[in-house]
Amino acid sequence: MQLTILGAGSSAGTPVIACDCATCTSSHPRNYRTRCSSVVQLNTGENILIDTGPDLRIQALREQLTRVDAVLYTHTHADHIHGIDDLRAFCQRNRQQIPLYAKQDAVDHIMAKFGYAIRAPSHFWDLPVLSIEAVEKPFTLLGQTITPIPVVHGRMMIYGYRIGNMAYLTDVSAIPETSFPLLEGLELLLIDCLRHEAHPTHVNLEQSLALVAQIGAKQSVMIHMTHELEYETLSSLLPSNVYVGYDGLKLNFS
Repeated sequence: MQLTILGAGSSAGTPVIACDCATCTSSHPRNYRTRCSSVVQLNTGENILIDTGPDLRIQALREQLTRVDAVLYTHTHADHIHGIDDLRAFCQRNRQQIPLYAKQDAVDHIMAKFGYAIRAPSHFWDLPVLSIEAVEKPFTLLGQTITPIPVVHGRMMIYGYRIGNMAYLTDVSAIPETSFPLLEGLELLLIDCLRHEAHPTHVNLEQSLALVAQIGAKQSVMIHMTHELEYETLSSLLPSNVYVGYDGLKLNFS
């Protein structure tokens, strides 16, 4: 399987509007970060999207993404969900309803805010055509076992996801002890790394590296980074098996 990082940035993206810091004015392409999302391509060709951020359209165009077969939602903050309308293009192109999966409170939020898109297929594809299902334990999707990983995001309990030997953990401030067994034996870990300073709802660099060491994946990649983290500078601070994520990075796993 292959994961492509669609966006490695935090809620403001990088460059940040009206900011003239070294990262925001950098010409290094890996310092350009759209809002956090990834897509997993299965060996059978189907694509599972993780979150629909507000940059989904530009991400899909950049990666020449032509189909989305399912979406896993981590939580419902705007930078992870407000691109949901762009799923319409995939529904139209492939004439198929796209199933969404999320924690129950996220399902309730999506139904309340985007209920117009939760509808059965018909002859009209002018809106997204989506179904939605609450999940709380491992389930089978397109032949793959998907395991929700409960993690803490400030005062919220949200989901990361494990697919095969890959785990995707964005917007993490802590990981409950009961979730660590779900993260054993990973080949690939994608993990929140907001900035250098502590933050109430995200791990910072020091905390992220401590979780990386505790989880012990063969390879770990930092995501959901603010403009305070410059690509080359951050790369120089990381252990040999830990990497700075960037938009368009492709990672293979089994």
